[in-house]
Amino acid sequence: MTRRIGYGGDYNPEQWPRDVWDEDYAAFATAGIDTVTVGVFAWAHLQPAEDRYDFSTLDAIVERAAAEGVRIVLATPSGAMPPWLAHAYPDACRVDFEGRRHVYGQRHNACPSSPDFRRLSVALAGKLAERYGDHPAIVAWHVGNEYGGTCWCPRCGEAFRDWLRERYGDLDRLNAAWNTAFWSHTFTDWAQIPPPNALSEHWRGPDHTAFQGITLDYRRFTSDALLGGFVAEKAAIRAHVPDTPVTTNMMGLYQPIDYHRWAPHLDFASWDNYPPEDASPSRTASRMALAHGLMRGLRDGAPFWVMEQTPSVTASRDVNPVKRPGVLRLWSWQSVAHGADAVLYFQLRQSRGACEKYHGAVLDHAGRTDTRVFREVVELGGEFARVGDALLGGRTPARVALLVDWDSWWAVEMSDGPNRNVRYLDVLTAYHRALWQANASVDVVPVTADLTRYDVVVAPLLHMVKGDLADRVTALVERGGTFVTTALSGRVDEEDNAFLADVPGPFAGLLGLRVEETDARQPHVVNPVALDGEVHEARHVFELIVPEAAPGGPAAEVRGTYGADFYAGTPAVTRAVRGAGSAWYVGTLLDDAGVASVVRSTLAEHDLLGPLADVPDVEVAERVTPDGVRHLFVLNHGEARTVRVPVDGTDLLSGHDLRAGDELALAPAAVHVIRRG
Repeated sequence: MTRRIGYGGDYNPEQWPRDVWDEDYAAFATAGIDTVTVGVFAWAHLQPAEDRYDFSTLDAIVERAAAEGVRIVLATPSGAMPPWLAHAYPDACRVDFEGRRHVYGQRHNACPSSPDFRRLSVALAGKLAERYGDHPAIVAWHVGNEYGGTCWCPRCGEAFRDWLRERYGDLDRLNAAWNTAFWSHTFTDWAQIPPPNALSEHWRGPDHTAFQGITLDYRRFTSDALLGGFVAEKAAIRAHVPDTPVTTNMMGLYQPIDYHRWAPHLDFASWDNYPPEDASPSRTASRMALAHGLMRGLRDGAPFWVMEQTPSVTASRDVNPVKRPGVLRLWSWQSVAHGADAVLYFQLRQSRGACEKYHGAVLDHAGRTDTRVFREVVELGGEFARVGDALLGGRTPARVALLVDWDSWWAVEMSDGPNRNVRYLDVLTAYHRALWQANASVDVVPVTADLTRYDVVVAPLLHMVKGDLADRVTALVERGGTFVTTALSGRVDEEDNAFLADVPGPFAGLLGLRVEETDARQPHVVNPVALDGEVHEARHVFELIVPEAAPGGPAAEVRGTYGADFYAGTPAVTRAVRGAGSAWYVGTLLDDAGVASVVRSTLAEHDLLGPLADVPDVEVAERVTPDGVRHLFVLNHGEARTVRVPVDGTDLLSGHDLRAGDELALAPAAVHVIRRG
C-alpha cells in the first residue's frame, strides 16, 4: 500500500445490502479513499447472544476492503453494548447523577465498574484480535468510541473506595486531604464514603459541591475507571497482536476525561474534530488549532490522526449549518499542518435511520457522486495522493508552551467563589487565540512536561499547583525564559486546599507580588485597564495586587492599571524580572485585545512572532519531517487578500516555485503547503 496521508472514515457496510458495497468502493476509488474504520458499533451483530459469535459479515467486510487495496482500522465495539447484555445484567447500566438506574438505551451506556460488561467487552476484543490480528490490511486498532460519561452506582462507589485506598493509604491522610474537619465530615471507615452526587454532596448540578476535594477525586476516579476498560481491551488485543498500534478516538477539549492520564496508554493519539459553531471563522479555526495541539502534545509531539470529521454537516446540534465551499479542504489541511498523519470522516455513507440519519457523509442517501460535497472530497483526496509521503511523521517545532491542566479545569469551575462565571476553557482559548493570531509555533502540554525546551510558557488559570511545577517554572525564568499566568492561579494544592500563604502561593516570590483581595462582579460589569498605551476591558474577577520584593528579586513592575472602582490606579498587569528572564501576571480577565497585547509583548522579547503575524485570519504553521525538510502551511480563514510569501520554496499543491517577499494572492479558504528551499 502506498504511504500517504490516511484518507477515509467510518464505514458500516453491515447496514447495507452487498450490492451497495460495489457502489461504495467505486466511489471510494474515485475519491482516493484508502482507509476505512469498521466495526465501531457492531457488537449486537458480532455477538447476537452471550454464548454465540458471528463473524461472517465482518469476514466479508475485511476481505472486501483488503481486495480493494484499502487499509483497515478495526474497532472493538464496546462504545455501545447490545440489548441482550443489559437485559441479562441490568447492573451493567449506569446510575445517573440523581441516583436513578437507567434501563437499556442510547450508547456510552455501560457502567465502567461492571464486572460483566468488562468481562464480555474484553472477551470480544480478544476474539477479534485472535481472528484478525495477523491480517495485513489492518493498520490500527480502535478501542471503544468517544469514551465519556459518569456512573454513580453502588459498584462505582465500591471501586471509588478502592481507588481512594490506593491513593491515600489510610483514612487520616484522606481526611486531611479533603479537610473533613469542616462540617463534621471526618470519615472513620471506608464504607462511609459515598459517591458525590445529587444525593450526597451536590446541589444544583455536578459543579456545585460542598466538598471540592471529594468531587475532584471522583472525577479523577471516573477518568481512571474508563481508562481501565481501554487498557483491559488493549491487553486482550496485545495477547494476539504484538505490534499493530492501538488507539481510541478522543474528543479534543473535553472536560470529563483527563486525556493526560490516558496518554501513556495510547500508541498514537486520535480525535474527532467537530468544533462548536462560532460567528467568527477564525475563532473556530483557532479553537481547532488548540485541540490539534492538545492531541499532538499527548504523545510528546508525535503525529496524530483525525479519526472523525464531517464532510458537510453534523446532526447533533439544535442548528446544523453545512460547511461552506472550501472549508472541508481548509480544515483538513489545517489538521495536517498541526501534525495529523490521517484525516478521516464520519461517515462514508449516510445512515438510513436513527439520530444520525441527517449527519453528513461522503455519500448521501442516494449514493450520488455528483454533489458539491463529493467533489470536494475528491479534490482533497487527489491532493493527498499528490503529496504522498512528503509530510508523514512531520513534527511541529515550538519554543512556546501552553500549559493545560485538567485538575485546574475541574477545580476552578467547582469552586464556591470568587465567580462561577469564570470558565477555564474560555480563558485558555483566549490566550491560545492570541498565540495563534501571532502565528507562534505552540506546543500544548501538561503541567508535568519538560519546560527546558521552551522560551515562553503561558499558563492561564493555573489554579492548582502540583509537585515541583513552581520550581521548574522558576528555573525557566531564571535561565532567561518568560512565564505568563493569570488571575486565580496559584490558589490550591493537589487536594484543592488553599495554600497557607499569600496568593498566588508558590508563585508569589517569582511574580514579585501578593494578591490582597479578589473582587468579583457580574458579567456586564467592565473595569477598564490601561495597558501599554491602550485601554482594554476586563471582566469577572479583579485582583488587588500589591507588588512586593522577594528573595528572588525586586517587586514586580506595573504594566497595566485598573481604571474604575475603589482600586482605580492600582496594578492589574505586572512583570517581574527574575534572573535573566521575566514573569508576567494578569490579575483579571482581559478582553481579546488586552490578552493579545500581553502575549505579543512576551513573544517579542524572544523574537517569536511568527510569519504574517499582523495579517488577520491568515494562519501559518510549520512541520519538519524526519529527514529535516521544513514545510510551511499558509491557510486563509478570512476574506480574499494579498500577502507576501514568507519563505523561498515550492508549493506542493500547485507545483509553483515561490520566492520570499513576492506577492501571494489568497482566495477565501486558500491553502498553500510550501516545501522550503
